[in-house]
Amino acid sequence: MTFNPDSDISGHRTRRPGRTAAIAGGGVGVLAIIALLAGPLLGIDLSGLLGGGTQGGGSPSESGSTVLACETGEDANMQDDCRMAGAQVLLDDYWAQHVEGYTPPQLYVFEGQTSTQCGTASNSVGPFYCPPEQGVYIDPDFFQIMRQQFDASAGELAQLYIVGHEWGHHIQNITGVMADHPGRESGPGSDGVRIELQADCYAGAWLADAAELTDENGVRYLETPTEAQLEDALNAALVVGDDHIQEMSGFSNPESFTHGSSKNRQYWFANGYQNGAGVCDTFDDSVGVDLVS
Repeated sequence: MTFNPDSDISGHRTRRPGRTAAIAGGGVGVLAIIALLAGPLLGIDLSGLLGGGTQGGGSPSESGSTVLACETGEDANMQDDCRMAGAQVLLDDYWAQHVEGYTPPQLYVFEGQTSTQCGTASNSVGPFYCPPEQGVYIDPDFFQIMRQQFDASAGELAQLYIVGHEWGHHIQNITGVMADHPGRESGPGSDGVRIELQADCYAGAWLADAAELTDENGVRYLETPTEAQLEDALNAALVVGDDHIQEMSGFSNPESFTHGSSKNRQYWFANGYQNGAGVCDTFDDSVGVDLVS
């Protein structure tokens, strides 16, 4: 899924916070990806496990950050950070139509590390949502990590799926789902896993409608996704499945699942894409999907 080069994304609010010290070490291994999975779920910073980073005490202020210089869909096609800015415009448009009284989160696209109210954001911890400040944090270098560590293509639609997943957590926050299901336990049928699968479903629902959204001039932001791009997004859901990550490190323990199996993540993304946000109640045991395999 690529942006229409002529579409106008200049009204985005995406900011780049000030850069802090780079993460220690030369690479990101399985431990980092496990931290990626657990950190956003628990609302804590796990970068200390990776040999770098310290617990942060605050979020980037507007005076300490700058709005990205992204104007058109062509910018979004050429630069990962502008693609995130374009996604922010589309996500706000979509969710304003589907959630009464919608209040948007702040999207920060950073490099290296930055402080948040949930701790230190880094590309080793991965994209995450910080509920206290209603902020989404993404380092585009994470997409390169997906390519190098997991042989994922992490193309345009896969990237939009990832930011859409984090936006799904914001929807859960402002609609009370997070408060009703704190999700601090693990296991294949746990509330924690169901929270993550619902965010996958929300990402699919948004992407299904994204190609129909238009700018103020009536120009569609996005081209219709191809089958290959949809498969790329499903591949991204597969490679961040708990079972897939555990298998890569040589063990299998479903009771430690925090985000769901590859099968479940792909199922819920596809369910949202095909049927819309109304089918995304992962807490309804009658939905019939196996939350274990």
